[in-house]
Amino acid sequence: MSQIDIRRAHALPLKDARSKVERIATAIAARFDLEWGWEGNVLRFRRSGVEGEIAVAAKAIHVRARLGFLLFAIRPAVEREIHRVMDEEFS
Repeated sequence: MSQIDIRRAHALPLKDARSKVERIATAIAARFDLEWGWEGNVLRFRRSGVEGEIAVAAKAIHVRARLGFLLFAIRPAVEREIHRVMDEEFS
């Protein structure tokens, strides 16, 4: 299994950061057939071959994902897309 671990600082109120993360999850779920839900301030997501979480804190976002063997080869593309979306939403 391949791991992705990305941390990003933000200056938004917690409520606004959660809203942005939820908007990202909704868009990704529609595109990639992910299931997701909140557990406190942690959004957990899952689909075949991928599982992870996005933890929202007062000043940071922490994305962790585990890619199954079949998705290992596209890990760099997945990381680039996560960085792109985070730049778009949290810059």
